[in-house]
Amino acid sequence: MDGPLVAIRWSLYADLGLLFGLLLFALYALKGSEREELLPLRWLTTALAGLGIGLSGLSFVLAVAAMLGVDLKDVDHASVMMILTETPVGWALLARILALTILCAAVHASWAFRKAGITILALIAAIPVASLAWSGHGAASEGLTGMVHLVGDILHLLAASAWIGALAAFILILSRRSPMFEPLDAAHRALAGFATAGTVIVGLIFVTGVVNSYALIGPQNMSGLFQSAYGRLLLIKLVLFGLMLALAASNRFSLTPALATGIKDGNIEGAVSRLRRSLWLEVGAGILILALVAWLGTLLPPASAG
Repeated sequence: MDGPLVAIRWSLYADLGLLFGLLLFALYALKGSEREELLPLRWLTTALAGLGIGLSGLSFVLAVAAMLGVDLKDVDHASVMMILTETPVGWALLARILALTILCAAVHASWAFRKAGITILALIAAIPVASLAWSGHGAASEGLTGMVHLVGDILHLLAASAWIGALAAFILILSRRSPMFEPLDAAHRALAGFATAGTVIVGLIFVTGVVNSYALIGPQNMSGLFQSAYGRLLLIKLVLFGLMLALAASNRFSLTPALATGIKDGNIEGAVSRLRRSLWLEVGAGILILALVAWLGTLLPPASAG
């Protein structure tokens, strides 16, 4: 059952991460009616939120089957209801589904893409992402250490979602044709302005990653870490994270200035093509990282094993 569970968890991380990341990007990187004109946020939010509800239910049932050690067909209603209503995992699921349901309705309101409206939508979308911490290792520790680990895991998930959402938004804008705005000008402005937000996001990912690693691995297990499956997967994740950093640096210091030059000179095809290629590579690395996170969440971390 691990294979289907990992696949569903990966899909859920990607879906909820995109949902929050796109709305957050629209809040800090786009202005006024650009949010509706340059990003198809209404249908994307509705589709991602609806998919998130379905994936959450399936992930929960698979997780219950794994906890009980039975096949999916043998999961009984009483066990599902007990875990749903009497455990933090169940409460987190209920909060996630409620938030996603509210999003499906709120995104169609007339105020949805005003400054206050998009702020509210982004805050609501943060709840499903944060709830994922209770389905992983973040909620396994107790006491003050457990609280620090849980908060670190939530911030890690939110920061990673913000990064993935920003990449998806850039690709969508570069592929968009708008009668009201020039997408390339908006993309360049957002890319240039992403420097501060990107620095904060990367900083949060790094700091919270260190905190989580300390809690999950423990200093006493570092020497033999990469001899275990957990350690090898973690190493691959770190290599992919380094690749994303390198691509992000190239985007910021090389490809974004090249786009500005291309817009000024009227020769944009090459600059846009290179930027799109880099963004897709970065997205690909991010997708693989999410798959590794979903897989690592099903494995016993060294600190628990020791």
